[in-house]
Amino acid sequence: MSALAVVNAPAAGGMAGAVTGAVLLSAIAHASWNAIAAGIKDKVVAFTVLGLGSLLIVVPLLAWAPMPATPSRPFLFASAVIHVAYNLLLMQSYRLGDFSQVYPLARGISPLVVTIAAAVFVGERLAPLQLAGVAVVSAGLGSLVVLGRQPGRQDRAAVAAAVGTGLAIATYTVVDGVGVRAAGDAFGYIVWLNVLNSAAIPVGAFCVRGPVLLRQARPYWAYGLAGGALTLLAYGLVLWAQTRGALAPIAALRESSIIFGALIGAVFFHERFGVPRVVAAVLVTVGIVLLNLP
Repeated sequence: MSALAVVNAPAAGGMAGAVTGAVLLSAIAHASWNAIAAGIKDKVVAFTVLGLGSLLIVVPLLAWAPMPATPSRPFLFASAVIHVAYNLLLMQSYRLGDFSQVYPLARGISPLVVTIAAAVFVGERLAPLQLAGVAVVSAGLGSLVVLGRQPGRQDRAAVAAAVGTGLAIATYTVVDGVGVRAAGDAFGYIVWLNVLNSAAIPVGAFCVRGPVLLRQARPYWAYGLAGGALTLLAYGLVLWAQTRGALAPIAALRESSIIFGALIGAVFFHERFGVPRVVAAVLVTVGIVLLNLP
């Protein structure tokens, strides 16, 4: 069976409850590990400890993870490269901008891009209500930036990095949506992908900074282990969901992580959670309902 045939196997209708729950849990985990990354001042250290934390958890799983089927391997390696670019762009976003602005912008772009890419490249066709759900979720997420931003605080470089991050998210979402379905075993694909992704930034950072990096990272090992676990949980759940449903609705629903990110920002970063963000949350909720209608 070809990769495209595998991609088209899941029904394009509303998502099942298990898939919806998995994607929402993925969204909470994703917002949490991003908050850990944003909260560590030295972003190279932050992404190094997150990568090492992921490796400590995922490497032992190789004993039970079958090698992904040959047709999926080009997608696996392409995704690993895209994830390196994604992490570098995300790192730059958090250096330059506020968590409550760059995170929504980066996450809010990808659903629309994925919808277009899934239609063009893998032939997915969504029901009108699902298309409306994608649009409403994206509008709600975008409004978190437009309605919630403080005048004069939006730096062009931060916006550019966040937009680049969003495009990288959209790209690896489509690549992995095809790859995991062609892998023959979703668990094997998830484990091998995370080994490649988790090793890339720490290896690169060590080559640049040398042994001093380990001393700089020492105070953050606990954060790294927690963040690494959340990273694996977040993307593992969404990859599993992509074997059970259409790419665009899953990508849109996962972006509800912005709402959880706004709550984390309010509680831990003391960022305001006012009326504009409540309006955005309502829009996202309406979009989620539309995504799950038959």
